[in-house]
Amino acid sequence: MASHEILGGKVQLYRRTNKTWHCSASVGGVQHRASTKEEDLELAKVAAEDWYLDLRGKARFGLIKKKEITFDKVADQFELEYETITEGLRSPRWVEGHKHRLRLHLRPFFGAMGISEITAGVVQAYRVHRAGQAGRKPPKPKTDPLNPDEPIVMPKAKPPSRSTIHDEIVTLRQVLKTAQRHGWLTHLPDLSPPYGTRGKISHRPWFSPAEYKQLYTATRDYAKSIHGRHRWNAEQLHDFVLFIGNTGLRPDEAKNLQHRDIAIVKDADTGQRILEIEVRGKIGVGYCKSMPGAVVVYERLLARAKPAPKVKLTARQRRAGGIVIAEPDYPQPKDPVFPGNHIKLFNNLLERQGLKEDRDGQLRTAYSLRHTYICLRLMEGADIYQITKNCRTSVEMIEKYYAAHIKNTLDTSAINRRRPRRKGEVQAPDLHTDE
Repeated sequence: MASHEILGGKVQLYRRTNKTWHCSASVGGVQHRASTKEEDLELAKVAAEDWYLDLRGKARFGLIKKKEITFDKVADQFELEYETITEGLRSPRWVEGHKHRLRLHLRPFFGAMGISEITAGVVQAYRVHRAGQAGRKPPKPKTDPLNPDEPIVMPKAKPPSRSTIHDEIVTLRQVLKTAQRHGWLTHLPDLSPPYGTRGKISHRPWFSPAEYKQLYTATRDYAKSIHGRHRWNAEQLHDFVLFIGNTGLRPDEAKNLQHRDIAIVKDADTGQRILEIEVRGKIGVGYCKSMPGAVVVYERLLARAKPAPKVKLTARQRRAGGIVIAEPDYPQPKDPVFPGNHIKLFNNLLERQGLKEDRDGQLRTAYSLRHTYICLRLMEGADIYQITKNCRTSVEMIEKYYAAHIKNTLDTSAINRRRPRRKGEVQAPDLHTDE
């Protein structure tokens, strides 16, 4: 390969197999290359000199961006580290959520950018970009059986919710922290949302006392009315509703619960029989003391044998008219308290009872039973700090999502207090009546 140097060795000219000369130079600690598009050496030297001087001028005025690691490369490093470091500490579903948010939204927008180019303004532009997208599919329109010929109006797709964009910013922050730890970024940009950072406080869907009674009455009647192999599932669902409503467990905690994690004890303070439960969920191992009503429910679960599987008879047994009677299989200490999945049955029952949505239009799920437990305890005057410990949450979460709409937590004597009138003081006019 032929090569030459000009400007005291600052610019190198070289030619490979083709006839065109190329030039290279180092400016600002970064190597640059270009083609002179000339075949003659002298003309190539003039073109390379002009190219180098133009490059120096751009570097002096900051018009040349330094080559740095891109967002895509940092995101790859984050995925590698996060999955390895948090193994066993974070839910695999949560780890997958970070990957999906990066693949679907963050990489297409930030991927080719240098990591230092991601500023607070760029993040705000990302929020605007996402808010303009139609992320959530609208529900399918239902035809009116009374007017089948009436044209169907297709609902419009909704933009991503505020919590969805918030989760994406959380993933973005984790990637930027990875870059900062490796020295690829000097400081984190301000990722807080401007223009009113406090979002609307929404009450979590729960069942009022009348609705909760309607729910467990419906599950009880359904369990009595159904026969055959579906009865066991209906009875399990009825006990599931009462068990969560008397313990406040999360649905995933109830799914992980085994019979050896539960003990029926007599409470020393109240003298009542309650359940002491060792809970395993998203925050690790915690403990819960149930309401007395959970004891009867749990005793029914212990006494309920699993449905026996169908036994296929051999030809000899059929000819002999033999009948194979399976032994009842009662729950063992290592068995889950609630085997199987009753979500579909639960949702269908909510639909039939008209309880699927609360008055704000929020959909109720099995998680709403936990919210119901917390709300009912607060309505009965339970100590909020004890509720947080029993439900493995925080006082802030209780006050934000539950106590805000429980009227019994308001002290009327403290709200409607009036200063007593001193002796000899003229009685002030009553501003609270029209008299």
